[in-house]
Amino acid sequence: MAARQICLDVDVFQGAQTINKELYKPGLWGINTSGGEAVPYINIGGYYHVKIQTFIIQRKEDSRGTFGRGQITGKIAKRLGRGRSTVSREIFRNSRANRTGAVGQPFNNCKNRSSCTAYRLCKKEDCKRQCCKGCRACFRLCPDFVREGCGKLSSPPYVCNGCGRRHKCTLEKFLYKATEAQRTYENTLSISREGIAITAFELERIDGIISPLLKQKQSINMIMANHKDEIMLDEKTIRNYVNAGLFTATKMDLLNTVKMRPRKQKKEVKVERACRDGRSYREFLAFMEEHPDTPVVQMDSVIGTVGSDEPVLLTIHFVEAELMLAFKREANTARSVITIFDNLHRLLGDDGFRELFPLLLCDNGSEFSAPSRIEADADGVVRTKLFYTDPGAPYQRGAQENNHSLIRRAIEKGTSLKPYSQEDINLLMNHVNSYTRKKLNQRSAFDVFSLLHNPSLLELLGVVKIDPDDVMLSTSLFKK
Repeated sequence: MAARQICLDVDVFQGAQTINKELYKPGLWGINTSGGEAVPYINIGGYYHVKIQTFIIQRKEDSRGTFGRGQITGKIAKRLGRGRSTVSREIFRNSRANRTGAVGQPFNNCKNRSSCTAYRLCKKEDCKRQCCKGCRACFRLCPDFVREGCGKLSSPPYVCNGCGRRHKCTLEKFLYKATEAQRTYENTLSISREGIAITAFELERIDGIISPLLKQKQSINMIMANHKDEIMLDEKTIRNYVNAGLFTATKMDLLNTVKMRPRKQKKEVKVERACRDGRSYREFLAFMEEHPDTPVVQMDSVIGTVGSDEPVLLTIHFVEAELMLAFKREANTARSVITIFDNLHRLLGDDGFRELFPLLLCDNGSEFSAPSRIEADADGVVRTKLFYTDPGAPYQRGAQENNHSLIRRAIEKGTSLKPYSQEDINLLMNHVNSYTRKKLNQRSAFDVFSLLHNPSLLELLGVVKIDPDDVMLSTSLFKK
């Protein structure tokens, strides 16, 4: 969706400006005088979103009764010069569910709420509610719950923005907000230009051809000359993929790389452009609401010294038991993460892997930008689900971030990870997982994990318990 110039009616412009001032920043507006009149215009998608919200809010019938519910999308479409279906799709795409309840009443979308006499369904002795219909959580517990939705949402404009009963209704509401729609539009525009143009599975196939030959010190030109019909990419693209760390072969396997001076660090490359589609934190919360008993496994990268040739750690944190695994990777790439999960799948088997990794939650780093390949094995068989936290929101993985502080006691921030082997990392994690914690009722993560899962899984993962008196989380742990 490209930026566009749309001329406005002066009175419509002024009416919309009072509703969403965020979109009306200096430099966005101008004056079009080509028709002899001074008419304001805007060059961003914000115009489109604000006009829709303006009309929805002002959709109440006028004095002649010609501005009713059934005509709202037609009115908007006519004034914007768009098709009615275009406006409807826009509203559906950017309307968001809101469970806020009404003034003095909590959210409750049970059909029987008015006649409900249920009492203390939560079985909490300290519950101060006189009746469960006044609790926003009772519908999750009540066996007689029957969901009710507003019938007005099935007709235009399909949202509650201009409804006169909005602040008196306790049902689930759907709202269209121009600022959020504009933000989504801009994010989509940015994401569409990121990543690479092939799938993770196609990248893996090409890697099987390119990497072995690069390690044999063949040039990219020679490889392309002999495998052009199999690879179907140009030399520059292959070189960019190697430099971005998307292949098993690294840029040090390229000829003359050592002789060339280092170039300016480029932006991280995401493997899948639409990796967040259907995997955002909003979708994660919706999934957990439907499947509240699903164990969550968080993963992140721990960086030592910043640098493209510096190794990093992949940490995998089992939230329920507070147990953490860590794996050393020679480069912070999507390929290294995929390799670790493939190895874990082979080690644990189908049943063991699905038991331990039903759902993954990670940040937006480029190393996690191949979700379809993490979620499925090399044959395309789905083995787990993956979701992303919001950008700049580490608190959404707070349990893992807190556990990283234990690692930093032994490996201080800014310390290179090159001197440490995987055996050293395993030793450190054994001490971390044997650390007695108050939040686990004075037990270690090892003990809690053993209660929740078969102890044989710990043996397969190489996790060993350290005697409490021998637990050491300091730099002295690695002194030999």
